[in-house]
Amino acid sequence: MTRMRTWQGAVFALVVACVPGAGAAEATESGTATMAPVASGAETIDPAYYQTPEAFRWRITKTEWKESDERAFGEFVTAIGESQCRTFDECLKGPHNIYRASDPKGMFFYADCADLPYALRAYFAWKNGLPFSYTSGVAAVGHSNDLRYSRYGNYVYARTDVLPHLEGAFPNGRSVLNAINNVVSSAMYRFAPGETKGQLFDFYPVTIARGAIRPGTVIYDPNGHVAVVYKVEDDGRIRFIDAHPDNSLTRGSYGKRFVRASAPMGAGFKNWRPAKLTGAKQGADGTWYGGRVELAADDALADWSDEQFFGTENPRATQWMGARFVYKGERLDYYDYVRAALAKGDVAYEPVGEARLMVRELCDDLHYRAQSIDIAVKAGLSSRAQPGRLPDNIYGTSGDWETYSTPSRDARLKTSFVELREQIARFAEMAETGDPKLDYEGDDVARDIAEAYRQEAEACEVVYTASDGSARRLGFEEARARLFDFSFDPHHCPELRWGATAAEELATCPDGATKRAWYEAQRRLRNQTERAYDVRMGFTLADLKAAVPGSGSDVPPETDVLGLIGEVKAESVSGESVRASTGP
Repeated sequence: MTRMRTWQGAVFALVVACVPGAGAAEATESGTATMAPVASGAETIDPAYYQTPEAFRWRITKTEWKESDERAFGEFVTAIGESQCRTFDECLKGPHNIYRASDPKGMFFYADCADLPYALRAYFAWKNGLPFSYTSGVAAVGHSNDLRYSRYGNYVYARTDVLPHLEGAFPNGRSVLNAINNVVSSAMYRFAPGETKGQLFDFYPVTIARGAIRPGTVIYDPNGHVAVVYKVEDDGRIRFIDAHPDNSLTRGSYGKRFVRASAPMGAGFKNWRPAKLTGAKQGADGTWYGGRVELAADDALADWSDEQFFGTENPRATQWMGARFVYKGERLDYYDYVRAALAKGDVAYEPVGEARLMVRELCDDLHYRAQSIDIAVKAGLSSRAQPGRLPDNIYGTSGDWETYSTPSRDARLKTSFVELREQIARFAEMAETGDPKLDYEGDDVARDIAEAYRQEAEACEVVYTASDGSARRLGFEEARARLFDFSFDPHHCPELRWGATAAEELATCPDGATKRAWYEAQRRLRNQTERAYDVRMGFTLADLKAAVPGSGSDVPPETDVLGLIGEVKAESVSGESVRASTGP
């Protein structure tokens, strides 16, 4: 895939033989990534003779990343995360980016989820005169049709060092960021812990501990998503930012939306390997040129650990599913272990506050979805004819479907709604059993959670733009009730994207019989929360109507929190009645 961007003065094209994760499929190895600047007249420029404009020059003034640089990088990421920016471009141009004044006019910043960690790291290195190197070629361990989802992980066979090879021949910071956009995919995060064939990956698996997981730490979901930690709360909650193909940037808290998987798939938390420039010479202006960038090996990293794959206990589990996580003598679920290990002091669950925060975050997710769908509609996807079949896999693809569809985003949203209901059921059980980890002093936890839920739900309003340009409003509970009616297909009208069923709301939707038939036939795909990237899809309308294998689930999971609370209260009343009737 080749992206073209128009800048002041010229057009630069990055010509790339992409890794399959970035566009191609049905290959067992990725191609190498090469960059060739092209001037407005279309002539190729030899970088050896191309003088980088002053404002774009990447000067290497430091030979290695030190702890002070890592802390500053973390502070840079935290500032982005705590801002209200909604696109990566907006984030780097806003007041929370202290380096923005040094950016040349006409810059445009792009990042999808896989690009985001690299773009943040490269930008920071550029602005601080630090050496930088990135993986530019990966191949599968064994056979894989798509390197983003290779069963046994990947290995690195090519790296690119961002260095002046001659005195004064400075790299172009803008060109490096664009090269990252074209070369990097989530395949660069998919690797087994420990020694592998090939060269070092840019990241390493980190121990689950406060200080080790920090702003700048990467979270990899082997279902093809990547996020960046921007804050670890005192109670152990991990806050992250993530980007999407439409260049939007969103925020959330770590939870079950990030799945665990076998070690070679590389799921979990990763930190950047410290980089050091060796063999370089210092020029007359004090900057460094030549040499090579070396990455720290595993045995030089104090916080390197594979415990997130194999657990904390000996004997170690041989398979990730058998891993045991024990904190202060208590065996915990993995996600509870992560939070306990990162908290300052012992974790105490304040059920009312936890419920409020989860509803607020889901409200944010709904707003982010509205932004994404508006972008797709403005791009004209809903005006196009319905294709005759779905992509080979709706979750892992390329092109306009990757940019504007929402099956993966919707699956993560649905998982979070399910997790909210499960957490509230857990709080009710903890209250019933008198669990000391529950920080609650009231006399009716179900009532108080329900009241907090209602308050937050009533304060949440999602606005989407209908096909006729009018603003439509959805409350939180209405959106939740429609959740599995939300269309992920960008060819559908915005009314169907938001699960409209009432004739009045659907009256403005221009979709004809064919699109409506596709919408109904995709219901089983909408019912599932698991993202199956290794399943070949490419379903036709007839396939979906016939419910062929792999085309979804008949029944969606439950998300009704208030209904659950009603059941809990009914059981509580029933239990009190039984105790009263059998009492002394």
